[in-house]
Amino acid sequence: MTHAPRLEFVDEPGSADIEAVTAILGAAAEAQRPGGNYRDYGFLLKNEAGVIVGGLTGYVLYDWMFIQFIAISEDLRGQGFGKLLIEQAEIWARAEGLGGMWLDTFAFQAPDFYRALGFTEFGTIEDHPAGSRRIFFQKRLT
Repeated sequence: MTHAPRLEFVDEPGSADIEAVTAILGAAAEAQRPGGNYRDYGFLLKNEAGVIVGGLTGYVLYDWMFIQFIAISEDLRGQGFGKLLIEQAEIWARAEGLGGMWLDTFAFQAPDFYRALGFTEFGTIEDHPAGSRRIFFQKRLT
């Protein structure tokens, strides 16, 4: 006799918890649509001491690059490093034969930055967070 699983809430789950859930999701997706080829990637900016002072990270899934995080330390902002990261990510994505790039940001962050780099808006969530909105962008590479 099989017992029903026990539901447990975990505030701030660890990486092993998240990986266990994503492994189940990945196996189900691969069974339905083979070739997802999920993989993480990162472009890191490091200072002379090797300390990370900025970067762009995300994952590739089904031949599209998702830019999950991009950040530049405050003292380096406005010097073109964000643009450099996006440009290098695009060069890499094209070399990998990816079909496009996508990301989301908030209206109070840098939507015009992404527009200036050729990204187009494809969706929004209004009042997320309250009084603002979350914006989704894509850039087709093929």
